[in-house]
Amino acid sequence: MTGRTLTRAHLCEAVYRNIGLSRRDSAMLVEAVLEELVGALETEDTVKISSFGTFSMRMKGKRTGRNPRTGEEVAIPPRRVIAFRASQLLKQRINAGRATMD
Repeated sequence: MTGRTLTRAHLCEAVYRNIGLSRRDSAMLVEAVLEELVGALETEDTVKISSFGTFSMRMKGKRTGRNPRTGEEVAIPPRRVIAFRASQLLKQRINAGRATMD
């Protein structure tokens, strides 16, 4: 593992280099795409990005947790979580390089 994290700045720079938009326009484009994705998830829509994967909202039910220090039981309320399922193409692409690494 390389430990590198892909940030918004990296995405903006990639758009700038590959598409040829100005840095300002590249940043605006990345922000617009991310805002659209977040907005769709807030309304519990499913977001499918071809050849990449699917983002969806799912409900986690109420459950009982335990404080690791004290052992005290704590009620954890139900909440919404984001689930991501990678497409077969993405899985194949990621795993293609693994064959040579093993």
